[in-house]
This record gives sequence, structure tokens and C-alpha cells, in this order.
Amino acid sequence: MTTAYPHLFQPITVGPVTLPNRLVMGSMHTGLEARADGPPRLAAFYAERAAAEAGLIITGGVSPNFEGRLKDEPAMLASAADAAWHRPIPEAVHDAGGRIVLQILHSGRYGYHEAIVAPSAVRSPINREMPRAMTEADIARTIGDFATAAELAREAGYDGVEIMGSEGYLITQFLCPRTNQRDDDWGGSLDNRLRFAVETVRSVRRAVGSDFLVIFRISTLDLVEGGLTADETVALARAVEAAGADMLTSGIGWHEARVPTIAQAVPRGGFAWASRRITEAVAIPVAASNRINTPEAGEAILAAGHADMISMARPFLADGAFAAKARAGDRRGINICIACNQACLDHYFIDEPASCLVNPHACREEELRATPAEQPRAIAVVGGGPAGLAAAAVAAERGHQVTLFEAASELGGQFNLAKRVPGKQEFGESVAYFADRLQRAGVALRLGQRATTDDLAGGRFAHVVMASGVAPRRPDIPGIDHPMVATYADVLTGRVQAGRRVVIIGAGGIGFDVALFLLEHSLRSHVEADAFAHHWGIAANGEAAGGLEPSGAPDDPPPHQITMLKRSPGGFGRTLGRSTGWIHRLILARNHVAQFAGVAYDRIDDGGIHITVGGEGRHIPADNIVICAGQDPLADLAPDLAAANVAATAIGGARLAAELDAERAIEEGTRLALAL
Repeated sequence: MTTAYPHLFQPITVGPVTLPNRLVMGSMHTGLEARADGPPRLAAFYAERAAAEAGLIITGGVSPNFEGRLKDEPAMLASAADAAWHRPIPEAVHDAGGRIVLQILHSGRYGYHEAIVAPSAVRSPINREMPRAMTEADIARTIGDFATAAELAREAGYDGVEIMGSEGYLITQFLCPRTNQRDDDWGGSLDNRLRFAVETVRSVRRAVGSDFLVIFRISTLDLVEGGLTADETVALARAVEAAGADMLTSGIGWHEARVPTIAQAVPRGGFAWASRRITEAVAIPVAASNRINTPEAGEAILAAGHADMISMARPFLADGAFAAKARAGDRRGINICIACNQACLDHYFIDEPASCLVNPHACREEELRATPAEQPRAIAVVGGGPAGLAAAAVAAERGHQVTLFEAASELGGQFNLAKRVPGKQEFGESVAYFADRLQRAGVALRLGQRATTDDLAGGRFAHVVMASGVAPRRPDIPGIDHPMVATYADVLTGRVQAGRRVVIIGAGGIGFDVALFLLEHSLRSHVEADAFAHHWGIAANGEAAGGLEPSGAPDDPPPHQITMLKRSPGGFGRTLGRSTGWIHRLILARNHVAQFAGVAYDRIDDGGIHITVGGEGRHIPADNIVICAGQDPLADLAPDLAAANVAATAIGGARLAAELDAERAIEEGTRLALAL
């Protein structure tokens, strides 16, 4: 069969198996690996992707022993009972026609519990616990535990294992001088530091034989001081290959690295170049990874020879049928990962099962399964933002006759503002995807038409979905109508060109977005790999330890002098994403953004803004003052609809505008449409 992506859909032999394509669903933690309801939910999750032609699936990480667990709730594979817990997962994948590999991950000093161990007693900057230095007996036992876990994975029915040797976990900690300060046979020279990784792979291979996949995940860039050089990484790859690995998957950066690796700041395929030197150094297949979220990006990487395979994790959350749609050439039908981390990685940090902002069906395959409507009805959706798009698409796909009213001339709502922020251009993909779904499902669009009660009443519709969104809130400050004052929408759309000195009122997500827009909208680092590397201080050659320029990232003068203000006390950015907020805070710090909390706003005049902070008055000169002080619901129709006896339900920002949340909006739209 011909395909638009011939490299992606060329079969490949990996060790004892031949895979139908080059697309790997990479490992990611779902938060289900230690839950009582984990097996059936993971079975449904992975089986759906297997049925939709994912070439190979790799599970979230499971520890080989108690010390190596990530959290207090142990996700382990160390006993026959553990193997029995896992058995339904590979069984479901095999029934769907796929192959699945279990990742074995020892957290080392990254574990969030008191029993953590590491090569040396060196605490991680992202963990309050001090690890215990492993004895030689600990090392021998742990290597044996990896082998036992692999045997149990085979017993459970998996097709292989992936040994987690990247991102700063235990094996990486042995590899790098940053964390390995030993002076015995497991530290010091490169050969000694490679020994733990090599012996682990060798032990696993002996335990499982030759007809079982053994994959090693290697850091192609550590992105930390005291990490490996390019030559040392190549030496590791060759040593692991010689020890029995069938394939290398790539990881980028330690979790404590101060360089973005999977967030929106990273351009598509921004690290693929680092996989090439590994690909050229070994005979076994190598998979590139990180921010590869479209079939064309993966195709280009393979065509350029950077890798033999493409590993995608979150793109398979965003669309479980990614592979099948790509093979069929249905690019418009793919729900693209927008790299927000909001519903996947951030959920993991708060002990919530992962899902996906643009696809709440992910990891809830049985709970949110759409079925045909028993009695199709005429449904009106008011508003074409994220909540309305989700509600209209799902309702129409269930068989309802849906009409969507949108006051603007285009769909997207707040996503049309978000996509203008550097790094958030992917939000435009979501708008295009939902628009395509609406067209396929036969939704009648009324663009440029603000719905009225007359449009909706009189029995025309059995139910009205109020997804009319929000309006920027204007705080009550003397002088708020001054010509220098603009809303965030004015700035993001370009209706107002901000001057040199900018004051931002509000420090939530939108306030940070406006600051990023002003500081980086002219940069190419979000879309070009070379510009990204320069902007974040990544070494162009392979000689630097950890892949970092010794001088760090360049400190270019900022294009605007920005001051951020907020009424509430405390630090800035507390409402930002748990796994991405540090990036935004770091960018603002690099650009010398001034921040004042606990502010009382006195007045705005020709000279700027006058505030009181800490009991003292302060004048901040400004060319523009941008209001990012929250939103109010746009739900003006609700009283009139109620008076006309029209059944209506508000969702998204129209229901609750506080801390505007696209994840909540899309999920609410989906759930309501499933209940209609």
C-alpha cells in the first residue's frame, strides 16, 4: 500500500521480531501502574493503540525492586504476583495484533521516598531526600533484580523489556561523574562507570535468552554539568550493543536539567540531530524521540538518516489512532499533541492518572466510550472555543443534529490567542483538528453569528450547550480607561503594539503568556533546532560534558522592560504547570522582568501606574499597561433561555471563568455530549 510517509511505514527487524512500521509508542508514566484498577485500564489503553497499528508499545516504568520505586506506592515487577497483575496487559495488546515491551526503571536518587539509593550519596536538586550510597553487594543484588524483572516480564507475556538508562535515573547516575564519585571498580574511569549499565544488559540477556527483545534507553544528551560527552555516549552505545541490546531508544536530558526537553519551548524534532551520531555508531536500530508529534516530522528525521525509528509518547495520548491515520494519509484527522504536559505529566505529579488535554478519552477508554445516541435530537452549541468544539464534535458523532453558533469569523476561541504565544503555535493544530471533525460529522456552522434567544427558542433545539467563553476582566483602578491600557487580547492579536516599557497587571498563566509573547515573539528558537540550541546553550559539537556550552545560554538584551504586578502575596507562577512553570519563570528571570506581589493599585496616569506595596507608594513608568487580571463568564443568554423554557447547560469558561482551563473545558464538553 502506498503511503505519504514511506520511511515511517517500512517494516524493520529488531532482534527476534519484525515490526510493521517504524513508529514506537514510547514509555510514559500513566499513574495506573500501581493502582488496583490498573490492569484493565492499561489493557484498554494500550490495546486501542495496538489495534490502530502502533509498531511497538513501551509501557511506563516499573521498578525491579523496592528501593528503585518512584513513589511510596510501589509499581514493581519482583514476584509472581506482580507478573500476574501485569498479564492482562500484554494479552490485550496481542489480541489487538500488537507488540508490547515493559520498561524496567530504577529511580536511584530520583525516588520520592526515604529508602532511595545511588552510586554515591549525592542529593538531587529536585529531591529533598539524601540517597544512601550503594555497597558492592547492593550493586550485585540490583543487577540481579533487573534480570529477575525481565524474566517476570516474559512470564507475564510481554515481548521484551526496555532498560531505562537515561533521564538521570539510577543507570545514568552510575554513568556520569556528576553523581558517581566512587573510587572502586564501579566509578572513576569511563570503563568503570559504564560497567553497571553493561552488566545490567548482559545479565538481562542471559536471563531471557535470544528470542526476547532487550532495549536500552540511552541519553543522547544529558544537558547537565558533569554529564557524558558525545564520545562517551557513543562508547556506551557500543558497549550496550555488545552486551546484548537489540535496540536503542533515546532520551534527552536529566529531569534536573535547566533546558526544556519535552515542553512547548522545544521545536518539533529539536533533538533528532543528537540521535544521528548513535545511529552511525551501532548496527542495531536507534529510535529518535522528544517533541516529534507529526508524521511529517518523523518522516523527515528518518529520511535524513538521524535514526532508524521514531519514538513518540504523548502523541499517542493525543490520538490513539495516530499510526493508522498516518498510514492512511489522513493527516488532517490526527489530533496533534500540543506539548502542554497539563493532563499527562502534571497529573502524575499529583497522583492522578494521566490523560490528555486535547483528548480526555486517553486512559479512560471504557469510561468515556462514545455510543450512538438512542434518540438523536437537534442540539445547539453556542461558542466555538475548546469546550464548544469538543461538545459539538462528540454530540454530532453520536448522531445528534448539531448547529454551532460562533460570534467570531473563525473557530477556536481562546486557542486563537494562545497559538500566538511563542511555543504555543501547536494550539492552532487543535483548532484545525476540531474544525475537521465538525465537518466530517456534519455540524452546521454559523460563523460570525452571535446567537440570540430567538435563534435558540421556539422548540428549534432540544438542548442548548452554552460554551460562549469569557471576556477579559477590567479591574476597578482609577485611570483604567487611559489610552496606554490594553487587554491581553489587544496585545496578542497585534491590535496594540507595546512600547519599550510594559507593565502587566496579573500574574496567572495569561500574564506569563503575554510576557513570553513580548520577550520572544521574534525568536526562531521555538521552531528551529539550531536556534533552540543556541538560545538554551546547547553545544553544537560533542566535546562538552553533558552537551552544554561552557558559557551557558547567551544573555541577550530583552526587547521590552517588563514589570509584573499582582494583588496576592507570595511567589509568581504558582498556578503554572508543575512540569513547565519553571521554564516560564526562568525565561522571565533571564530577561530581568521585575515582579511585585501584594500590590494595591492607586491610579494610572500619563506617567504610568502608581501602586502601594509593602506600605510604600511606588511609581512605575510605562508606555503600555496590559490587563491580565482574569476573566468573567460570557453567559448573558442564560436568563432569557431559562425564561423561554429552553433546556441549557453551561460548560467551560461560560460556567466558570476562574483560572481559565482548556483541559477542564474540553473534558466538560466531551462529558456533556456523551450524556445528551
